[in-house]
Amino acid sequence: MHAEGPEAGQAFRLDKRRVRRAFEQAAATYDEAAVLQREVGRRLDERLEYIRIRPRTILDLGCGTGFTGALLRRRYRGAWLLSLDLAPAMLQRARRDLPLWRRLGRRDGFVCADAEHLPCRPESFDLVVSNLTLQWLNEPEATFAGLRQVLRPGGLFLFTTFGPDTLLELRRSWAAVDQDVHVHAFLDMHDIGDALMRAGFADPVLDVERFTLTYRELRQLMADLKCLGARNTAAGRPRGLTTPARLRRVARAYEAYRRDGLLPATYEVVYGHCWIPKATSPARKGPRRPPQIASVPLERLRRGGQIENRSGEPEET
Repeated sequence: MHAEGPEAGQAFRLDKRRVRRAFEQAAATYDEAAVLQREVGRRLDERLEYIRIRPRTILDLGCGTGFTGALLRRRYRGAWLLSLDLAPAMLQRARRDLPLWRRLGRRDGFVCADAEHLPCRPESFDLVVSNLTLQWLNEPEATFAGLRQVLRPGGLFLFTTFGPDTLLELRRSWAAVDQDVHVHAFLDMHDIGDALMRAGFADPVLDVERFTLTYRELRQLMADLKCLGARNTAAGRPRGLTTPARLRRVARAYEAYRRDGLLPATYEVVYGHCWIPKATSPARKGPRRPPQIASVPLERLRRGGQIENRSGEPEET
């Protein structure tokens, strides 16, 4: 679902081991660069003001360093919240900032797992929230089907993700230099809505908002992306090192977008929410309990070997 045609789709397919490694390395620097991510998270949280739901159990899908989870804890103080992320270092930072009253109340869980393979039992959650995580999936439709299973009847899936105009200036500047994959492809809002319907969700509502961040130099944008863990993990990425000469050519192409002395970086943010149809079978008896999570050993996530650390070398998104 990343591009047209099987060969193009394979070129944009993400190497999940590299994705995990990138976010492991970025955990310590993520918050200082995540200006847009926090703003989008706040706007996503504000949308819950207009949705009638009182969840007892919540899944923060792709929790990162825990910003969205903190907003959910304040909004739903009595709910049990599970924070899930692919990168253990991200989870450690999210857990480190957990308020004392939450620790004492034991109202939080943390699990290291892939969003495409949820280790949760069916009908575990009333609400799933995901802020800017879905763009890191290879099989969105299969993931939506998994979310459909772990949500209870009447449950809500609320999310944001990046649309196809994200980083369009950087994508076009690289295209002026070569035909390799340097910037990830992103799903269109309408494709997301169709995939949600096929997965069994009801009444999907989606809209788009565009943000523009500005930089004095292209290297500042590249540094921000590296701090966020947004590195090039596509199968079709260039296998050799990016030379200074090629980076200078990209920078020259990017200059065509300079306005008022600044270089823009466009982000298309897709907001969406949808529901699980209400149950038609008799309601279960007894109180709801926190979802039971299958154990996922860290060694299993590391299977396949380590990825070479190329710190200090330029990498593209």
